[in-house]
Amino acid sequence: MAYVDGFVIPVREENREKYRAMADRAAPIFLEHGALEVVENWGEDPMRGKTTDFYMAVKAEPGETVVFSWVTWPSRAARDAGNAACEADERFNDMMCSDVFDSQRMVYSGFETIVRHARTA
Repeated sequence: MAYVDGFVIPVREENREKYRAMADRAAPIFLEHGALEVVENWGEDPMRGKTTDFYMAVKAEPGETVVFSWVTWPSRAARDAGNAACEADERFNDMMCSDVFDSQRMVYSGFETIVRHARTA
C-alpha cells in the first residue's frame, strides 16, 4: 500500500490565494521527485471541538483557518528519497513560506496506508 505525508497548517484567511499559488508551484516538484498525488484542502468548515480539533492542533489564531493536505507516495522509502530530493531542489527552497503561514505551527507526519477504498468512474 501507499505511504502518505499528512499536513495541517494554519493560514490567514487573506493568504488563501498566496497559499494556493505556493502549493501549486510545490506540487510539480513533489511529483517530479516520486510523489503520486498532492492534495491541498482549504478549511471552509472545520469543526470546533471541546477537547481538540484542527484549530487547536495548530494553535490557529483569529482570522486563520486550517489547510489539510497530503502527499501520497508509493512507499516510505520513496517518500524519504523524494523529500530529500525536494529539500535539495533549488525551486523548492526558493519558495518563501514564511509570508504565507507559520511553519512552526504546522503539524505533519508520515502514515502507512492500511485500508483504501475508491470509487471508479
